[in-house]
Amino acid sequence: MISVPGEPSGPLSAAWRGCVGTGRLDLALRRDYQDSLALLQRDIGFRYLRGHGLLSDGVGIHRPYEWQGARRTHHAFTYLDQVLDACLGLGIRPFLELGFMPGGLASGEKTVFWWKGNVTPPADEKEWTDLVRATLTHLMDRYGADEVRTWPVEVWNEPDLPDFWPGADEPAYHRLYEATAYAVKEVDAGLQVGGPALSPGADGWMGRFAEFAERRDVPVDFVSRHAYSSGPAQHVPFGAHQTLAPASDLLDQFAEPRRTLEGTRLEGRPVHITEFNSSYRPDNQVHDTAFHAAYLAPVVTAGGDHADSYSYWTFSDVFEESGIPTALFHGGFGLLTHRQLRKPTYHLYAFMARMGEQQLARGDDHLVTRHADGRVTVLAWAPVDPTGETPGPDRHTLRLSLPVGTAPGGTAFVRRSSVDEERGNAYTAWRHMGSPRSPRPGQLDILHDASEPARAHHRLPIEDGRTDLGLTLARHEITLVELTPVHDETPPWWDERRLLGRESP
Repeated sequence: MISVPGEPSGPLSAAWRGCVGTGRLDLALRRDYQDSLALLQRDIGFRYLRGHGLLSDGVGIHRPYEWQGARRTHHAFTYLDQVLDACLGLGIRPFLELGFMPGGLASGEKTVFWWKGNVTPPADEKEWTDLVRATLTHLMDRYGADEVRTWPVEVWNEPDLPDFWPGADEPAYHRLYEATAYAVKEVDAGLQVGGPALSPGADGWMGRFAEFAERRDVPVDFVSRHAYSSGPAQHVPFGAHQTLAPASDLLDQFAEPRRTLEGTRLEGRPVHITEFNSSYRPDNQVHDTAFHAAYLAPVVTAGGDHADSYSYWTFSDVFEESGIPTALFHGGFGLLTHRQLRKPTYHLYAFMARMGEQQLARGDDHLVTRHADGRVTVLAWAPVDPTGETPGPDRHTLRLSLPVGTAPGGTAFVRRSSVDEERGNAYTAWRHMGSPRSPRPGQLDILHDASEPARAHHRLPIEDGRTDLGLTLARHEITLVELTPVHDETPPWWDERRLLGRESP
């Protein structure tokens, strides 16, 4: 039995909901994208949204043209305004990633992803910084300086990888960062600019970025990196399989920037993990499973110890880096499929959104919080075996003694919501259906029903302000338990033994 303290250890960190990832930004023009984002914000309520392609041709800001024998540049914000209006209308702000390179400004033809984002440096640095200034000036004019100053501005994405920056040329990235950061500050000194948005394998880059920033006295308001825990991809048609490190490896990656920057000029700057997940592949079936939710539970609940935000990559399978999805469930990054089916990891976040403001306790398999109105909430999860050598235990037992009020006696109303291999798991139902690539409307209805968490209700006795909660979790289960002291208003004449008109014994 674990005795949970009656007094909070402090507020529950909100870093888990600080940001979430998305496919390229112009996908936000689509109805299914906006429907998915609306559902996400209703159930979870992320604060920021980060994705690639802000300056790519799909958004169409940079528009070079010829006039009177000279090359000129027009900046068009038609799509950008629609994207940001939609997001802000749903209560989520942009985490601006400056990239990739517009085709008319690119120094080369190297691209990444199915949608061909150009990843080469600018052919003309002044034209690039003009683009950055014009974009941010437009945003300040349209949405107001006080609002836009709250939007972080990140320079590029994973420049340590040749896929995203030719030759992973570090000095060239530093030059781009310096020119871009000064352009941002020229628009408004209060804008928050940072980087370098490193991949998990960028050993040494963060320290050298801090040295460069100090040597050149370059503005850096926050630092960013990414975190994934999967090994090399084992490819199959339209999919990939990978080994996974223990989930604690992700927390170690979250902690790396603060360790590396200790003693540098950048020590104490906010740390944003602007992408994280288990696998870095958008076609790894693990993303769709109950295992995935239980695997990430200790990361989502404890990541705030190490970073100011950590952005799950991504919120939806409306995502096309490897091409258009080939099936409803295809291993996409999303918390939601492209038809708004909620995956088990979606429920992990939705459960977190129902936790209280004050943290009472946290352990290897549980988090306990209290709401301002006195309700106590418990998030618990079953342990997993990330090696895949075993399926994990069939059952996991947790016993907690919880503070649930000040009255000497009485009862607590207990509401439990659960997701595991069978319950709250549309992926399992889809597999039972025969894995239909394009489910018919009736099948979709069944899958939406299957994605609902299992729910149960009962009462527990309260003695001396505490109640004992025993939980038995199935394999890969995550469960949310909400406990509220009962104020019993049952009339004295109510007798359920007489429902059929019989006299009381």
